[in-house]
Amino acid sequence: MRYEALAKEIVEQVGGEKNVVSLVHCATRLRFVLKENAKANKSQLEKTDGVITVKESGGQFQVVIGNNVPEVYSAIGKVSTILSDSKKTESSSKEQKGNIFGGAIDVISSIFAPLLGVMAGAGILKGLLLIATNTGWLAAEDTTYIILAAAADSLFYFMPVLLAVTTARKFEGNIFTALTIAGALLYPSIVALKAENVATTFFGIPVTMMSYSSTVIPIILSVIVMSKLEKVCNRFIHESVKNFVTPLFSLVVMVPLTLIVFGPIGVNVGNGIADALIAVFAFSPMLAGAILGACWQLLVIFGVHWGLVPVFINNIAVNGRDGIKPAAAASIFAQTGAAFGVFLKTKNKKLKTLAGSATLTALFGITEPAVYGVTLPLKRPFIAGIIGGAIGGAIIGQAGTQAFASGAPGLLTLPIFYGPGGEGFPGLIIGIVVSFLVSAGLTYVLGFEDPVGADELTKGSKETNERADEQVLSPLDGTVIPLANVPDAVFSSEAMGPGTAIEPTSGRVVSPVNGTVTVAFKTKHAIGLLSENGAEILIHVGIDTVQLEGKYFTSHVKQGDQVKIGDLLLEFDIDKIQESGYQTITPVIITNSANYEEIKAVQKEMINEQEKLLYLSLHNNEEEHIA
Repeated sequence: MRYEALAKEIVEQVGGEKNVVSLVHCATRLRFVLKENAKANKSQLEKTDGVITVKESGGQFQVVIGNNVPEVYSAIGKVSTILSDSKKTESSSKEQKGNIFGGAIDVISSIFAPLLGVMAGAGILKGLLLIATNTGWLAAEDTTYIILAAAADSLFYFMPVLLAVTTARKFEGNIFTALTIAGALLYPSIVALKAENVATTFFGIPVTMMSYSSTVIPIILSVIVMSKLEKVCNRFIHESVKNFVTPLFSLVVMVPLTLIVFGPIGVNVGNGIADALIAVFAFSPMLAGAILGACWQLLVIFGVHWGLVPVFINNIAVNGRDGIKPAAAASIFAQTGAAFGVFLKTKNKKLKTLAGSATLTALFGITEPAVYGVTLPLKRPFIAGIIGGAIGGAIIGQAGTQAFASGAPGLLTLPIFYGPGGEGFPGLIIGIVVSFLVSAGLTYVLGFEDPVGADELTKGSKETNERADEQVLSPLDGTVIPLANVPDAVFSSEAMGPGTAIEPTSGRVVSPVNGTVTVAFKTKHAIGLLSENGAEILIHVGIDTVQLEGKYFTSHVKQGDQVKIGDLLLEFDIDKIQESGYQTITPVIITNSANYEEIKAVQKEMINEQEKLLYLSLHNNEEEHIA
């Protein structure tokens, strides 16, 4: 239920279903392509609990969630039709016009993002098998090894088949036709032609046979063209026969065309890229490693790291190993160390909790919570991470560490870097440890603007004393109910922030503070306020009442309006809402609770409008309590 509430809020804040062209997710982000980015409320999304940050990059509107992104993505499918197979995506050329690079990044991320989870799992297993054989725990002839190796290698061997599915989805092609084309590339007799070096022709046209297992580029090119060809065929072939004539025509044209044109081009381009990168690292492995170790997280921030994902996979397919990814590991462990440095130094309890959890997550390769939630907002820790990544990357590059399988660098995926004889693996361990320690040490020594540092608590200026405490009055008449008793996990868990709730006895909401209306929802069921003293207040009338789409609600203010205590904000029909099956219990939440040392709710059963409801303290104040 918590994920569904978050999903509803995200869909609403990106401009609603009608503003969404397409949606995919990667390890930590929801990647929207929107018709109009201007319709999305980026600032409100960034304030939404459960959203780490929002980025616009590569033609995508990216909502960073963290480890729970699969659950949120699934919840979006439940509360909307965005993920429905029947939903026709529309061209996003309007947003990406003149931005070829952004369009390319969107294509690459859409194709590879769905495979990252299983790719990492198979990569870890492959790495563990490498360790087992190199240390003599298992022999390659053992049936145990053969079975596990099949589980680890099948994804990479049949990579064209998997990419056929994701590419067809992206370009709205027939998935089963795409799968059949990929299957033809790996068909035993085709594989035999390459192995036996047989002169091959197709109606007299010479065919250069290539090995297509584990390849990336040929099948992507083929399926893109197939998708365009299908649209042309469906335009001219009669409806009564197009369901089988179009696939027939696609197979007859695309399989030979792929073997004659796209296959050789794709394989040769892949070989060329692999050779060029090997040459760069051969020129100066230390410099190349330092640059990648410093810059990898910058690439991730802008979403352009996707451009290197197919390069990693291609290098492993062509050479059986990749020398680029290991240096990226230094950057990941560096930002982990920076987050840990914040955890050690901060005196802010909420920041300490966030930094601690982000450190643990980053250790397993998911750095977005650490970067967006901790190091980047604080600036100096992020810079410390760049420095630590550069030093660790230089060590790893000089050691010649290689990756022998795919997977996001992290503690669990370290086995993918353990190759024959373990060469380069000690250098990797030294590099990531140095990255972590240097970044953590620099963060601790250089410091940062702690949200609740010692200076802030003790400066004792007149301004601080005047703003030390704030009262939030009741916006409704009704019964006070502890937030923990609200029948919605998002509110009862204080995921949105602390506060209290009121079961209303009259259908009106008045302003509890002097301030500004920051959010006036189109569905009128909730309103956000910013008080003159800086408190951010959310008043949410009812549970799941967003589904009423404004029915039985009347709003009297709009976003940006200045309000005084007691001003009427909205009215609602309690009876009609309850008859529709919704509860009217109304949480009153302080969403920027990190700014306060303590938030107390009034200890009474019944309350009237404009009576004291919440007490907010910027520092411990033992002299005044709510009666």
